[in-house]
Amino acid sequence: IDNSKIVGAGGSITETIFFLNFQKNLVARDLTSNFPRKALDLPSIGYVRNLSSEGLLSLSPTLILGEGDIGPSNVVEQVKKTSVDFRIIPDDYTSGGIIKKVSCVGNILGANSEQIENKISKLNKTAKILNNLASNPNLKKVKVMLVLMMRGTSPIVAGSGTSGSGFIKMIGAINALPKLEGWKPVSLESIRVSNPDYIIITSRDFKPFGNSQKFLIQTGLINTNAGKKGNLIIEDGMALLGFGPRTIETAIKVNKEITNQYESVQK
Repeated sequence: IDNSKIVGAGGSITETIFFLNFQKNLVARDLTSNFPRKALDLPSIGYVRNLSSEGLLSLSPTLILGEGDIGPSNVVEQVKKTSVDFRIIPDDYTSGGIIKKVSCVGNILGANSEQIENKISKLNKTAKILNNLASNPNLKKVKVMLVLMMRGTSPIVAGSGTSGSGFIKMIGAINALPKLEGWKPVSLESIRVSNPDYIIITSRDFKPFGNSQKFLIQTGLINTNAGKKGNLIIEDGMALLGFGPRTIETAIKVNKEITNQYESVQK
């Protein structure tokens, strides 16, 4: 495989390329590739789900690595017909899925096996810590709602099959809206009925509100269990939902935040 000019289409792919120390071979990134900061120095090909073949091919890449949701499909088909090596790495929203992704990208890039092993053993250690924390039986009673963004007054919330739902499972808690499928806007009425104990929101969509109290009042979420107790967790969207190497660390951080608070209330 000629990996001399790589285009990374998807934040977790770009992050993994940096994680494996192949960033010098990257010639472009998509708009979701905002970590590490150095990635922002690269030219952008647009948004991973809405790319154009011109954008993808403009820098004459020798290899395009994309996430599972790369699109639109007609552009993917066009690019597949060219002579450029084009690989799509499927997503599996678990710690094991992240580790598999690193191994898969490492093999495609031709990283030596010792280099891949070192990186994977680090991730395995972190995943083991997370799994131990997530097995805390108290967490099975904690309902979490993960908000991707606000659309007017309706939050767009993680239902089953999403990276958000995978993240909630990873920390050992339960999704407050288990019957929901995909990312969907949810009415305040449904949220009050499901009554989450914690609300997680991406920092980008929290920003316009300025502070937690304003966010909870203006969205009406103040009337939930989470709102009454101020149980709001604000986290970088790609760290939470990208399922690149740092998502495992982020899950540990969020898990500890919930557990420490929950246990101090129970005492």
